[in-house]
Amino acid sequence: MMDAPPPNAVPTANESDESLLAIFVSPAVWAAHFMACYITAAVWCEKFAGDSLSLAPVRVAFAVYTLLAVALIVVNGWFGYRRIRGAPEGYGYDTDSAEDRHRFLGYATTLLASLSLVATLFVAAVALFVETCH
Repeated sequence: MMDAPPPNAVPTANESDESLLAIFVSPAVWAAHFMACYITAAVWCEKFAGDSLSLAPVRVAFAVYTLLAVALIVVNGWFGYRRIRGAPEGYGYDTDSAEDRHRFLGYATTLLASLSLVATLFVAAVALFVETCH
């Protein structure tokens, strides 16, 4: 029969599951959102706007792109947050262990997701202020 871990034990992280990919997901989603928004606006204004120069269809596309990007960034940030919330109260973060590396990746992922979320919302804010192609 297996003994239960002590109540103040720090959960161990599986090093084989660690990946730096999670850190880059949110900034990559923001960059893809940025490119999609501005390429859509450029193509619409150049090829399809005609005499009206209205950005109404582009605003709809921006809303769809933004909802998708925000959903992906929030999910990635949540996975990062789940990595850091398992530490017991008063646990130090100054050792070089698998658990500390696991939590560091969680902090970095969560902070980059937060920054990417703000940047994505700033890109989408253009649709609120710009009404025509000129």
